[in-house]
Amino acid sequence: MGTPIGNLEDITFRAVRILKEADLIACEDTRQTRKLLDRYGIARPTISYHEHNEAERSPELVAKLLGGTTVALVSDAGMPLISDPGYRLVRAAIDSGIRVEAIPGASALSTALAASGLATDSFYFGGFLPAKSGQRLRALEALKDEAATLIFYEAPHRILETLAAVEQSLGDRPVVVARELTKIHEEFLRGTAAEVRSALEARESVKGEITLLVGKPTGAAEDDTPLAEAVEACVAQGMGRMEAIKAVAHRRGLSKRAVYGEMEKLKGR
Repeated sequence: MGTPIGNLEDITFRAVRILKEADLIACEDTRQTRKLLDRYGIARPTISYHEHNEAERSPELVAKLLGGTTVALVSDAGMPLISDPGYRLVRAAIDSGIRVEAIPGASALSTALAASGLATDSFYFGGFLPAKSGQRLRALEALKDEAATLIFYEAPHRILETLAAVEQSLGDRPVVVARELTKIHEEFLRGTAAEVRSALEARESVKGEITLLVGKPTGAAEDDTPLAEAVEACVAQGMGRMEAIKAVAHRRGLSKRAVYGEMEKLKGR
């Protein structure tokens, strides 16, 4: 279930209703969730479910679900499972034949993207980059040909190092650091990685939840050429048809199946 990423008003009527009706609320941090529950007058029992106990707690919660207990799963902020615990429980519930229902809500990655000013036609979400500098650099270099806006979550104490790695591996691309989304001190810093890093370095410290966005490579502007025409152009350059479909799918941030399906539709007309 999606919960606010900052402003406690960012929750749906449906989510409040479900929380009120749940027999048990599994929380990443019960103290953090209690603030939300108190705000909406929800007096339901809670149980901790976080990265350090999810392996042991998942079977316990599945047993409760099989016994008829309704369990609502929430993280501290945003959607559970999105760089947060929850996958083990959802997988175990599905394997046990238990119905899993997602209650949509706020998400930092989509909120940041919407206000970033970067291209939104395709994006790649990479969660948290590796903490070790060498691994972080390799992870970014592996994405240098990705024709999409890149989105990552980052800890405030690592953001300067990460921006330096972005500059080194991805070059002079537009960068946006979205900090403290929906909160009182919400902020968007825009520029190149070097410019944003310089602005943050001038501060005494960097605090708050951070979403980092990196624009597409230079020249990777939005392409509105019909898919069929784009595929035929690749074929005309000497590619095989399936190779052309794969190339167009990669450039547009689509699956090969989606492009192939569009080609099949046009055949039937």
